[in-house]
Amino acid sequence: MAASVLLMSMSVDGYIAGPNDAPGNPGGDGFLRLHEWYKTADGDFGRPEGPAEVIWDELHATGAVLVGRRTAEQVDYYGGDHHGVPIFVLSHQPAPSAAEKYPTVKFVTDGIEIAMAQAKAAAGDKDVLVHGAYTAQKALEAGVLDELQIDQVPVLFGRGLRLFDVLPAQIELDVVRVIDTPTATHLRYRIRR
Repeated sequence: MAASVLLMSMSVDGYIAGPNDAPGNPGGDGFLRLHEWYKTADGDFGRPEGPAEVIWDELHATGAVLVGRRTAEQVDYYGGDHHGVPIFVLSHQPAPSAAEKYPTVKFVTDGIEIAMAQAKAAAGDKDVLVHGAYTAQKALEAGVLDELQIDQVPVLFGRGLRLFDVLPAQIELDVVRVIDTPTATHLRYRIRR
């Protein structure tokens, strides 16, 4: 059965964005440090070589993306193309005119449960890729997030935006996989029901 999987790079102290995170500075100061594990042998961002390449492959094998509005706006809705799959944007407000130029982007204002159901239906037998701290927290709270892929980068940010600052209760996880590399420790968890 297809799963909903949060994919997030994170500092050891829990930050997914640096300070001054804003539309003109997506991810905040120092954000790219959290994604250096995506670098190829020639230094470009892309499919990493070695054991972490499986994470890149899994990301690009998903059948839909569910993302929060703030994250979607900061990345200009991925230019309407996140590896060729439908993009569902969780929002309290209807789509702004800026999103209308991207036919693969659909705004969902009926809540996280409806947004996840639509994303899973679109994904078919493939996983749903989840992005955004707020969206992840809402999905956890509603019980519609199945797995976490946390790529823990060996750096302490000390400030910025944390992934799990607000949760409704303690959530137990089962370890599915650990891939340790010099640039990140890749931790995959299944949410215990």
